[in-house]
Amino acid sequence: MKKLNWKKILINTAWVLCLVGVLVLLGASIRQKSNKKIKGVVVEIKGAEKHMFIDEQDVLQIVNDPAPVTGRPMRGIKLRKLEELVKKNPWVNNAEMFFDNQYQLQVSILEREPIARIFETNGQSYYIDTAMNKMPLSTKLTARIPVFTGFPSTKKTDTALIQSVIQLSTLINADSFLTAQIAQIDIVQQQQFEMIPVIGDHLIVFGNASDAADKLKRLKAFYQAAWLQHGMNTYKIISLEYKGQVVGVKDLIKNVPPENNIPIQIPLTSKRNTL
Repeated sequence: MKKLNWKKILINTAWVLCLVGVLVLLGASIRQKSNKKIKGVVVEIKGAEKHMFIDEQDVLQIVNDPAPVTGRPMRGIKLRKLEELVKKNPWVNNAEMFFDNQYQLQVSILEREPIARIFETNGQSYYIDTAMNKMPLSTKLTARIPVFTGFPSTKKTDTALIQSVIQLSTLINADSFLTAQIAQIDIVQQQQFEMIPVIGDHLIVFGNASDAADKLKRLKAFYQAAWLQHGMNTYKIISLEYKGQVVGVKDLIKNVPPENNIPIQIPLTSKRNTL
């Protein structure tokens, strides 16, 4: 018969009793904390560096509906359910909540940031972000971002067109000059784009979104080089459709037949293209 190792049994028993004691104390501590009353709500909003379409008061209104959470026991607040409620706001990308050691409800909001404003052919207008989420217009402010008109009004989402819009918007938003110069982008047939500038009486024929970065680079080079030589209102149309080129169509000149008003290719040297 095997002899019992009483020393080992006593040690293991002691460890089990210690673990049970810790769990009992922890449970008591949790119960005691859950009965504590909430002393306040702290809201932090991140994500949108330029715009604030949802503010602290908007969040507090959601959190405190139908009754204020301050003064209520923490055990009476279902954090996960409250988070999902806040996420229903179209301007909220994510929401996280927890109670800190001062018994305050910490609310961390990640706001959606619009990248473009869309005008559909039926007159409906809204913002979109890089994840193709739609956000409604806001009475708080208007975002200074690229405006796209002529978007087809169909029930089926044109993913390819939206991706092209996001691509163009991202490039324009990243350049302060283009952000200031491009007033509007019209969507014409077969996902082609035409741009209307802030300064200058001309139309920019952009074509589709392929090689968009190179096209915008050529457009900047044209503005910085060609206009210094030919003036601000020399061209009626600026076309970026031809690879590696900018083609300008002059205004009709008085007493000159229209057939003589031919497109002029604006050569852009490699040095100018780096501008």
